[in-house]
Amino acid sequence: MKVNDPKKQAILDQLKGGLIVSCQTQKDEPIYTPDMTVKMAECAKWAGAVGLRINSPEQIRQVKEANLGLPIIGLYKVWHDDTYVFITPTMKEVDAIVEAGADIIALDCTSERTHEGTQAWDLIKEVRKKYPDHLIFADCSTIEEANRAIENGAEIVAPTLYGYTQATQHIEGADYRMIGQLCREVGNRAAVIMEGHLYTPEDAIKCMFLGCHSVVV
Repeated sequence: MKVNDPKKQAILDQLKGGLIVSCQTQKDEPIYTPDMTVKMAECAKWAGAVGLRINSPEQIRQVKEANLGLPIIGLYKVWHDDTYVFITPTMKEVDAIVEAGADIIALDCTSERTHEGTQAWDLIKEVRKKYPDHLIFADCSTIEEANRAIENGAEIVAPTLYGYTQATQHIEGADYRMIGQLCREVGNRAAVIMEGHLYTPEDAIKCMFLGCHSVVV
């Protein structure tokens, strides 16, 4: 998958064929310490990761300041009781992670209704307009949503939310048939990065064989 911006292409090339590690911890978790995410990120780099997925402006900033040399996929989780949408749900969260130093903007790009009453995938157009120099990482749950995300300006799509929306919440485990179809349908228009339901190295290799650009664990 090629993009016109050389800086964006350089990031995509760095991620190609590799393992992206999600380094996240919440303050109410037993393993939380102020520097835990940085330690996780340092370990991920030491083990060969090609990129990092980091939650919250605070932790993105800490990892950025550690100068690890890996692209940061930034997101900001905000929960509301009246919606399934919690990954970077509004421009307020997008602005915060960009200011913190995220190289790639990850956000919910499903058809779910947000706390504000919009459809999650509508936010992409606004993000694309305000931040044309950033890659957009669309967290989707269906192929339809991935197609809509690309139409709205996303360069990366992932089935991150497969199993976590109203339409897919009954599903557990990776659907390799769906991943293969996703790669065939959109792989020439966007980078397909597999995220979710991967538990072994063999799971990751299957996704690469099917055509994924890279994988996140």
